Amino acid sequence: MPRQENLRWIASLGLIGVWMVGLVLGSAPGLFGPGGAFSGAGMLFAQAAESTSFQPKFPLGIPGDLWSILVPAENPMTSAKVELGRKLYFDKRLSADNTVACSTCHDAAFAFADEERVAVGIKHQKGARNSPTVLNAVFNEFQFWDGRAPTLEEQAKQPLTNPVEMGMPSHDAVVSKLKGVPEYVKAFKDVFGGEITIDRAVQAIAAFERTLVAGDSSFDRFVAGDQTALSDSAKRGWNLFQNKGRCISCHAFNSTSPFFTDNKFHNIGVAMNAKSFDALARKAATLSGGSLSTLAHDEAYAELGRFLVSRQPKDIGAFKTPGLRNVALTPPYLHDGSQATLADVVDFYDKGGEPNPNLDGGIVKLNLTAEEKGDLVEFMKALTSDDIAREAKSRVAEQKK
Repeated sequence: MPRQENLRWIASLGLIGVWMVGLVLGSAPGLFGPGGAFSGAGMLFAQAAESTSFQPKFPLGIPGDLWSILVPAENPMTSAKVELGRKLYFDKRLSADNTVACSTCHDAAFAFADEERVAVGIKHQKGARNSPTVLNAVFNEFQFWDGRAPTLEEQAKQPLTNPVEMGMPSHDAVVSKLKGVPEYVKAFKDVFGGEITIDRAVQAIAAFERTLVAGDSSFDRFVAGDQTALSDSAKRGWNLFQNKGRCISCHAFNSTSPFFTDNKFHNIGVAMNAKSFDALARKAATLSGGSLSTLAHDEAYAELGRFLVSRQPKDIGAFKTPGLRNVALTPPYLHDGSQATLADVVDFYDKGGEPNPNLDGGIVKLNLTAEEKGDLVEFMKALTSDDIAREAKSRVAEQKK
């Protein structure tokens, strides 16, 4: 069964309703990059040190059974594979000029996103889309803003050869470069029982990314029964989120999938910022082929959104609903980074998005008061994992030294 169908099947049957409440008491040394390791209840980690097992505990609010189902049979988790993936994730040698790693745009200092409006690759080239967080990406039905990758493995593979991102001339060139590093030759032999290939490299990176699971927020403690975990403002915001604010229509939340996304694609008018829908439609009509990864960072085509993948006119200007966990730590916002703060995002939705012929029918003027807007922001802040916030603060301080 394809992964996206599997997710829909799980959600429709409501099989995964039990939330894991085990607390992580520590993490494997160095697991999250040079010079630092997470500890606490917000992140997933491997308890066992041996390479043949990976026994995670899950932070409050994260459905462990769902995580287990989403680990592909062809890429089983082992501690050694996760460690190899961690090294690759932080290694700038995977880029053409040794300046960009996966962690450049998905940095632990910024909750595994970055602070740039759009992604910045080799030679300081700017892409056309904001870098989303990798936290909880294992639960995404599709990867990237336009959903062009169905798996974390495919997501890890594309930036390597994108000329605006990591800029390697080919995947064979990536493999050749890795084969020149004796440490990697040995590690791939130990983990996979064979030589370095591009598929094995992205399997390792994806395995590491599957450990980037964050929960244990104030909201999770509130849902678990602690009525004092949320401020009065955040409680009002949660009520607005579900009702007058209409947020939950797309940022869906339930015990089966508690990630505040419907994993669908919507046109909210962001692509119309200083652009014309007619111009976008004309580009859509003339588009024929081209690498999806390259087109996604080409200013001439990036705003077509999901249309680049589906080639369906209804998807012009539509982008994936992002999850909202840790959203307070990942400004700027929306797929083009056009909104600097959460307050700006609320204002954008309050006015009913940006009118265009493909505007999603659920986007309407909300007529929120100033107090209601503030309450919505406070609620979204309550979705922050305590450990992620501490780690981000620590890494930012370290980078400023």
